[in-house]
Amino acid sequence: MFSLFGKKEKGSEEEKRGKKGLFERLRQGLSKTREAISNNLDRIVLGKKEITPELLDQLEELLYTADLGVSTTEELLKKVREKVKRKELEDPSKLKEALKELMRDILVTRLQPLKLDSEDPFVILVIGVNGVGKTTTIGKLAYYFKNEGYNPLLVAADTFRAAAIEQLEVWGQRVGVPVIRQRLGADPSAVVFDGLEAAVNRRHKVVIIDTAGRLHTKYNLMEELQKIQRVAKKRIPAAPHEVWLVLDATTGQNAISQAKTFREAVGVTGIILTKLDGTAKGGVVISVSKELGIPILWIGVGEGLEDLRPFDPKEFVEAIFD
Repeated sequence: MFSLFGKKEKGSEEEKRGKKGLFERLRQGLSKTREAISNNLDRIVLGKKEITPELLDQLEELLYTADLGVSTTEELLKKVREKVKRKELEDPSKLKEALKELMRDILVTRLQPLKLDSEDPFVILVIGVNGVGKTTTIGKLAYYFKNEGYNPLLVAADTFRAAAIEQLEVWGQRVGVPVIRQRLGADPSAVVFDGLEAAVNRRHKVVIIDTAGRLHTKYNLMEELQKIQRVAKKRIPAAPHEVWLVLDATTGQNAISQAKTFREAVGVTGIILTKLDGTAKGGVVISVSKELGIPILWIGVGEGLEDLRPFDPKEFVEAIFD
């Protein structure tokens, strides 16, 4: 299995049990999506002896309902029909396994782990519109990186909302991670520069930057994010090393529109999909991967600190089908 951080998996019985427990939490978090896809698929094939055009029409409707989107649904149906035509797929009970394989093929994965071993802090810029769970996600990322031994630092560069600064500080206290902040309304880029200065001086290995999700106009927001990127490079030339976009899975296909806007303006190296536990439209994970071609790095499947998980395509598909 690919590790986001390039660490080898260990094989002790205790760790295997722990992994099984985590998979069960993932499976539970994706229960609404599993009902929409896997359970409904079981219902439409029940008692069927062959794969008919009518059955494929029902499958198409099922995939739309799970919010895979038009393009992804059409691609999946096209490949299923080809398999049926070539008689590679004749038994309706084998449809589930065929879909699992096709979905795994679509999901984009990162081929290289993050390089967190340089002398400079590793800088992650986290972006996304308000309401997607961005600040909460940053808190959970800080918890993850701290447990991995990377000594993270948080930077409160969403200076336009007092609630955003306060929320980040609460998360910092909760997980035991320092937060760099300035007054409400301060220049976000200045906060970022100070944060990177502090990270270098205090030898933090990872810096996670919170950013605004809304300014007066979308154009202003994108300009502000571009400025943050420029200023970050003045202190650490390779920064930001990553730009992670947080998307709310419950918004379905609207998440893809948001992603395209951010990608064009500031570039996006990875996607974080939140609130998958609150929707039956988890198929948007597959749609996002196909439409954008950007790796999905993290998924949120619950409220707990450990419910933000590094994304594993194989594990995800297993959890929504089994």
